[in-house]
Amino acid sequence: MARYRGPQTKIARKFGSPIFGPDKTFEKKNYPPGQHGPNRRRSKISEYGVQLKEKQKAKYTYGLLEKQFYNIFKKAAGIKGITGEVFLQLLESRLDNVVFRLGIAPTRAAARQMVSHKHITVNDRVVNIPAYTLKPGDIIGVREKSKSLEVISESLSKGTHQKYSWLEWDNESLKGKFVNLPEREDIPENIKEQLIVELYSK
Repeated sequence: MARYRGPQTKIARKFGSPIFGPDKTFEKKNYPPGQHGPNRRRSKISEYGVQLKEKQKAKYTYGLLEKQFYNIFKKAAGIKGITGEVFLQLLESRLDNVVFRLGIAPTRAAARQMVSHKHITVNDRVVNIPAYTLKPGDIIGVREKSKSLEVISESLSKGTHQKYSWLEWDNESLKGKFVNLPEREDIPENIKEQLIVELYSK
């Protein structure tokens, strides 16, 4: 399964946001990478450059490669509604993202690995495709023999599943429900999706 394997803190510093999750190194060096660090004079970015940077930030945030990212955008463009919002809803509907949002995994990368290693079920059936698109009403759970995994119990102890109105979680059965597609204001990512729409519309 193809995914980004490069330096994460360097990318996070480039965008000025811990897009890969909590990062102690980023907290210490919250400025762009490079020899001159925060003192470097940076030339004005073109309109295209701004749009490209926003697309790259979204792509790294959700842990997708270019082809995957663009295919989801094309799908969003064919669905009725505001393309940028539909695009983010499709990204949020991915199984790996929901496993992360429910707090089963500490990061999206960890969630992707859990799904690939068959630790996650959808409607009581094992699904090992991170890109699987969930529908409202789907039940996401931890496979019975995986419930004792330390990484899962540690992640769930942080209670992040309580943050999102479009998700429900039962701590007894270790199952969650994808209640509905999130509204734009409920998606916490600091992404200007209209810039991505403008970039792909050229």
